[in-house]
Amino acid sequence: MDKILVINGPNLNRLGTREPTIYGNDTLAALEKQLIHFGESKNVKVECRQSNHEGAILDWIHEAEKEYSGIVLNAGAFTHYSYAIRDAIASVNIPVIEVHISNIHAREEFRHHSVIAPVAAGQIAGLGFKGYELAVLALLHEIS
Repeated sequence: MDKILVINGPNLNRLGTREPTIYGNDTLAALEKQLIHFGESKNVKVECRQSNHEGAILDWIHEAEKEYSGIVLNAGAFTHYSYAIRDAIASVNIPVIEVHISNIHAREEFRHHSVIAPVAAGQIAGLGFKGYELAVLALLHEIS
């Protein structure tokens, strides 16, 4: 059975209370439960992690290569400036799908650029929590 790691970055632990007009009212716990159930329906094990710390995310990306078939990554604000996360993705031999709950291209100018996109297998933005499910499907297509 394939295993997929879902990594959520800074401030995503605040889902449900953080800017609900942009991110909705559902919590990170609800998202994780939804993804685990979705994975089971696709015969894939989904494991979810969240950190507000760049180093933890780097470590998880490095370690994922040994245990997972791919990564779904919402790097939050790190998307726009973390060359360290970009380099970590480039250093592993498993696909990464970048995902964003909101449409980063329709928001503030600084959010329009992703330093991660050039090394990711793909990017999904603006589809809410459904984007994570689509990212899992994209990974399953990439690894098949």
